[in-house]
Formats: sequence, C-alpha cells, structure tokens
Amino acid sequence: MQRKPKSSAPTIYWFRQDLRLSDNPALSAAVTAGSPVIALYILDDDAAGRWAMGGASRWWLHHSLTALDASLKAKGGRLVVRRGDSAAVLNGIIDETKAGTVFWNRRYEPAAVAQDTKIKADLSSRGIEVQSFNAALLFEPWQVKTQAGEPFKVFTPFWRACQARPMPDTIMPAPKSLPATPANVKGESIAVLGLLPEKPNWAARFPEFWSPGEIGAEEKLGTFIDSALGGYSDGRDRPSLRGTSMLSPHLHFGEIGPRQVWRAIRFAEDRSPGAAATQSDKYLSEIGWREFSYHLLYQAPHLPERCFRPEYDAFPWEDDRAGLAAWRKGLTGVPIVDAGMRQLWTFGWMHNRVRMIVASFLVKHLLVPWQQGADWFWDTLVDADLASNSASWQWVAGCGADAAPYFRIFNPVLQGERFDTQGEYVRALVPELAAMPPRFIHKPWEAPAEVLSKAGVALGRSYPRPIVDLQRGRERALAAFGTLKSAA
Repeated sequence: MQRKPKSSAPTIYWFRQDLRLSDNPALSAAVTAGSPVIALYILDDDAAGRWAMGGASRWWLHHSLTALDASLKAKGGRLVVRRGDSAAVLNGIIDETKAGTVFWNRRYEPAAVAQDTKIKADLSSRGIEVQSFNAALLFEPWQVKTQAGEPFKVFTPFWRACQARPMPDTIMPAPKSLPATPANVKGESIAVLGLLPEKPNWAARFPEFWSPGEIGAEEKLGTFIDSALGGYSDGRDRPSLRGTSMLSPHLHFGEIGPRQVWRAIRFAEDRSPGAAATQSDKYLSEIGWREFSYHLLYQAPHLPERCFRPEYDAFPWEDDRAGLAAWRKGLTGVPIVDAGMRQLWTFGWMHNRVRMIVASFLVKHLLVPWQQGADWFWDTLVDADLASNSASWQWVAGCGADAAPYFRIFNPVLQGERFDTQGEYVRALVPELAAMPPRFIHKPWEAPAEVLSKAGVALGRSYPRPIVDLQRGRERALAAFGTLKSAA
C-alpha cells in the first residue's frame, strides 16, 4: 500500500520515458493519493550531456507529448510542459503550489540515475516525499543475478533466469479520470520547445511509418499480432516485409511497457492454439535482449563510450572519414548497406537484420570505431535507446557482453541474397538499381556491361562502385583482430 501525501496539497507526477496512462504505476499511485495531480514534463537537455536526444528522437517526442496531452485532457487533466534544469523546475512548482509529494517512474541511464538520486535526496531534505516505481522493465537490473550473486554477462542464461521468475499476469488500467490540474500552474506550449526540424524538413516522410503516442503503440502491437506474429521467426529477417513489431520507439518513450507486450503476446498465443509457441518465444526473446541491454548498462555505466571487454580498447581502428561519410549517406556502393542507411534517413528507423549488416560493414570492412556508428544511430533513429544502441553496437563489434566473435563478419552480398532474394528492399530504397535483375542487384559490379546498360546503371556515375573490396576488407579486419590476440 502506498503512503498518501501528508496534506491535501497537490502532488506532482513527473513524466519522463513513460508517456502513457495505462500500466503506469507511478501515475496510478499519484491519482490514488486523492490530491490534485500536476502532470509535468520537463525538457532538460543539459542533464543528459552528450546523450541529449538526437534529432529523430526530438521529432518523436514532439508528437508523443501532443498525444499524451490529448489523452490527459480526455480524462480531465492536462500536461504541464516546462524546460530547464529539472531540479529547479520541480522546486519552483513546489514553491508555487505547496505540493508535498513527487511521483515518478525510474530511469536507468547513468546520467538519469545520478540526477534522480540527487533530486530525491534534495527533495527529501526539504520534507518532500518522493515515490518511484518501475514502468520500463520486466525486472529491475539488480533483481536478476547468477547463483553466485553476480550480474549476468551472457544473454541466454540471463533470459532463462528471467523466465524462471513470475511474469506479469495483470496490467494496471488507465485511470478512469484525473483530478483537475490547479489553474494557476502554467506551462509552455509543446511547439515552443522547438523539437521539430526546421527547413529542410528531413522528417517529412516519418508519418508514413509512425503514429507516436499510446494509441499508436497499441495499434502497432495489434497489427503485429494479427498479421506478423505467426510467421515471425522467418519474417523478422526479411527487410522487404513488415515482419517485426516496430514497437521499439514506443517502448523507448514508454508509450507502451514490456509488461503489456508480454501479456498481449501470451494472450494471443492462448487465443490461437494453432499458432506455434516458438514464434511467441522468439519475439519475446527480443524483449529479453532489451532487458539484458539495460542490465548491462546498469552494471557498466561506461557502456556507451568504452568497450565492455577492455582488451578491445587496444583495437587498431582506422580514421576513415571518407568511408564514414559514404556510409552515412548510403553511398558505399554495396546495395544492401546503402538501402539500410537510406531507410534510416528517410524513416528514422532501420530493419533489425539490416542494422546488423550495416554495423558489421562499418566496424569490420571499414574498421571505423563502433562509437562513431552508434553516434549516427543516436541522432537519426526514432528508437534511439542508450542501453539497446550501445549493447547492440558492441555485440556486432565483438567487444561487448555475449558478443558475436570478431571473426564473424557479415558478407553483405550473401546477406542480401539470402534475406532480400528478389531485391525488393534494395529497389524500394536505392532507385538507381530498380531495374537490375535479382541475380546482380546485390553485386552490380559483377554484372556484364550489357546488363548494366539495360538497367540504366553506370557504375561510378549513377551508382558508386564499392568503397572497399569486400574480401580484402574481411582479411584486413581479421588481421587487425590478430593484433589483439598476439598482444594478449
């Protein structure tokens, strides 16, 4: 049972990465407390330092806050938006309203943990009660440990240990109504925050893919269950299909929580006895990887900047600025890589299989440090998540926990031929190659001159030649890896 505020003074509910009403334990506790609730969002870019939100995430946030405000108003409340130092904003509202309690859901990024710890201590010192909850994860990072009491460093036993724990069987409903926010509490309009891109509007096509907000999240989950879950094991690897849930940005911003996803997937499995349980298990293991990523970030706060495995700190990376620029623009001359990078720029998102391909190409064929790739993803992904982005890039680079061996180097041509067999994905995103036949669409440099001419492709002019020979790039990567082994 939650403690109630000491008086009928307003309570503050501080929205952060939990922009939803359903299954929101801190919001439910704030409403249950019985006092007027000030639903607050603070844009505090300085607190996150270099990990302040990138451009694509800011676009998402604008629309997510707009959707959240509409949901709150439908329940009788409203969103109070302010910007500046979070501690100063909170103390200012407390002074204005004499609020006695602050509710929030916990965050796990290093800067956020440090900020929350200090704010809680400072508020407590002035007699303000702080109540915090878990809305972002199935389990707290400190709850899942090995039998020796140590944090897990390998995904499979970690996920097995998670599954051995009780999983959620009930979900908190959204409050039926919200107490009115005191009229004297003012905020800024969402538009004034300046979250949307100025001209040119590089996010112009984002709405074709996305509907930020809690309703959009629920619709994405429902569509996935109805149309893609049954074939997930195969469909998730085919970038021309919508075979994945595309829930990652909704999960990052907390428009839907992992407990809700877990319960919905298991309910769908029970409702359709003919559906293979392995499909559900395969999908839920992706939720498990997200959990594992937060588990790693919590135990290794340096994860976004430094290798989890310190022996990789001596890896002989290259300063290939031209290669990095070509990769960012989708002009590497390797079709599946270019298609992925253009999908990223066009829609703020990239298919997961292709993320692995483009990341492997950058860190292994070009020997560009994984941090530079992670930085680009941070700015251009609508689902940029510090834990998942850092853990996944380190996995591909071979320097993270449970990482793929460094000698596992994706051949982008073979990957394209296997998972984009007819070239639909490449054609849709690299129109220069739209007329290439399937046999050569993933390796146009091997096509005879007459095939290139018929397809209207002039290598080096209408479409670049590969910026690196794939076989030589592989050999160079293995040689670089060998320097680590010889130094050990």
